[in-house]
Amino acid sequence: MSGTAPVPETNPLREGMESQREPVPCTLVILGATGDLAHRKLFPALYNLAYEGLLHPDSRVVGFSRRDWDAEGFGKEMRSAVDEHSRRSPVEPEVWDQLTRDLAYIAGTFDDDAAWNRLKEVLRSIDETRDHPGCHLFYLATPPSTYHTIVSGLGKAGLVRAPSETGDSRIVVEKPFGRDLETARELNDALHAVFDESQIFRIDHYLGKETVQNILVFRLDNGIFEPLWNGRHVDHVQITVAESVGVGTRAGFYEEAGALRDMLQNHMMQLLTLVCMEPPVRFEAKSVRDEKVKVLRAIGVPTPEEVGRRVVRGQYAAGTVGGQEATGYLQEQGVAGDSRTETFLAAKFRVENWRWGSTPFYLRTGKRLPKRSTEIAIVFRTPPYEVFEGRPGSRARPNVLRLRIQPEEGISLSFESKTPGQTMHIEEVRMDFSYSTSFGEQSPEAYERLLLDAIQGDSTLFAREDEVQLSWSLVDAIAAAWKEHPEERPHSYEAGSWGPEAANRLIEADGRRWLSI
Repeated sequence: MSGTAPVPETNPLREGMESQREPVPCTLVILGATGDLAHRKLFPALYNLAYEGLLHPDSRVVGFSRRDWDAEGFGKEMRSAVDEHSRRSPVEPEVWDQLTRDLAYIAGTFDDDAAWNRLKEVLRSIDETRDHPGCHLFYLATPPSTYHTIVSGLGKAGLVRAPSETGDSRIVVEKPFGRDLETARELNDALHAVFDESQIFRIDHYLGKETVQNILVFRLDNGIFEPLWNGRHVDHVQITVAESVGVGTRAGFYEEAGALRDMLQNHMMQLLTLVCMEPPVRFEAKSVRDEKVKVLRAIGVPTPEEVGRRVVRGQYAAGTVGGQEATGYLQEQGVAGDSRTETFLAAKFRVENWRWGSTPFYLRTGKRLPKRSTEIAIVFRTPPYEVFEGRPGSRARPNVLRLRIQPEEGISLSFESKTPGQTMHIEEVRMDFSYSTSFGEQSPEAYERLLLDAIQGDSTLFAREDEVQLSWSLVDAIAAAWKEHPEERPHSYEAGSWGPEAANRLIEADGRRWLSI
């Protein structure tokens, strides 16, 4: 009799995870085509998808912006962006010619009915040139203040088609999706007046990163780790999103957002839900997003007292980062001299469900920290009894599984080992996996994966309406608790440090410590 378990003929979790999907025709309309996002991310992503043969030959690109360009000027801007930012260079002429064939550009403002009508005529003309009209994908590469105007313009011009076998319309909305629960609901209402929920793709570029996508594969497709992924074996989890830069030229935005809205509400909550969610029935949009929403419901909305005990906010002062002097936040151009905006946040959350009820989750994010790094650390429980007590190096250290998201994507696992020699000396060692060295190629940019998914109509890696609103409920509760005490300032921390001392006290009160990054 065989000692191995039978392997099922099909694995429902693998369904929908094919690495190559059949390209479908798509007309991508980039609203805000002259902006920084289009230049740095969207144009290079489009070229790389075309290079890999992932775009249908009948796909077309249309730019829409205020700048007084024509199709030729738009093409030059796209080429400049690809030359500067693409991970593939030099540009292949045949690929470029195919991508920019029948390129179109609409010059106009988003409140100009005539401009929307010109766009309608361009899309009709493109559809007539191919057998299958495919989809019209509208990408909001614009400031959030324009979202309502754009959605209204699309609706009034009759540019939004309902889902059908002959092609439909979709819209990609960049973060921030609102600035609180009320504005998020208002934006959802505006979108739903024109689009069906299935046509709305709320993008978070973190979900396009290889390691983030690999969280579920690592958890659920490896028999070693799947049984350990729960509070019986995991002591706690740390999620760190560290930035070495300051606010730079984004002070106007950051004064409104702070670390709470800029990082916790979207990026960090996405990472937390992927770590904590239950296995979906299938790897498909509804199943995956249903499980993520359950995690947010299990966290719940904190009371003001819980916020006071479990959340720490900080603000960087002058210091040194990477050997360079850095000014304090209050001295940054565009920042109010008495600003209470947090540039650092540390929080402790509980996911009150069967799997994680006994496991705390510690999150921290900040600007002007010593280095740029994002990682998830799964800290396992130590053995119940120390067999080697008193031996050199035998101090019990937990095994730590680190999922590195940036700057270099990879996974590492630390464990205890005896060193060579005649004595029983124990040291911690690490097994390390790097995407770039193991697979011998550079990982695709996050926007490549997410743009392709939107073109294909796969919303698995995009946020759903209820997910966004639950996340905002959590963030609003924290912001409201802070507002009750306007006299309290964020804790000051020196630029180049790992945050205020209060963040250390938060985790040390539980007998734990922040891991070195």
